Amino acid sequence: MPHPFASRRSFMGLGLAIGAALLAACSEKKLVFHSIDISGGEMGKDFAIKDHNGQLRKLADFTDKVVVVFFGYTQCPDVCPTTMTELVEVKRLMGKDGDRLQPLFITVDPERDTPELLKAYMANFDPTFLALCPTPAQLAEVAASFKVYYKKVGDGKSAAYTMDHSAGSYVFDPKGRVRLFVRYGLGAQPLATDIAQLMT
Repeated sequence: MPHPFASRRSFMGLGLAIGAALLAACSEKKLVFHSIDISGGEMGKDFAIKDHNGQLRKLADFTDKVVVVFFGYTQCPDVCPTTMTELVEVKRLMGKDGDRLQPLFITVDPERDTPELLKAYMANFDPTFLALCPTPAQLAEVAASFKVYYKKVGDGKSAAYTMDHSAGSYVFDPKGRVRLFVRYGLGAQPLATDIAQLMT
């Protein structure tokens, strides 16, 4: 016959184990984002592309910063300037943490977007924002990595063409892990709130 206190000790041990598990679960607060959580994705890990200053850039260069990657082009009439303006406002809303935000604008129009033009374009928004200037081959590779669509639209005979392209942005946390997909038009305040969570 088992000792009368044996089952009691087992019950108490089980209760302590359950309590510890519940405490651990409570301490691991699930983050709730306005953007789409894509944690665990593999996009963009291996790219190395020159920026508008001629410096080779990769995600590892921005450890301890939140990186926002956006694909666009300087002659874009609406989506690109709207997104860049929102990122300026996000940086302002972040206050003293604004310096830990690093937007990377990857041109989908390397034919026209020279480094000089991209540098001037970034300066219109924030001189700390960086534009990346891929070769056509690099663009195809990095766009495939991010599952980004882009296509030249025009008669193919003149420089008066436009570029269709995906309008969302990708957010990487300070450890270089992709975390969020941001739909176009989300707004600066919701995005700033999401980024603040990633910084903590």
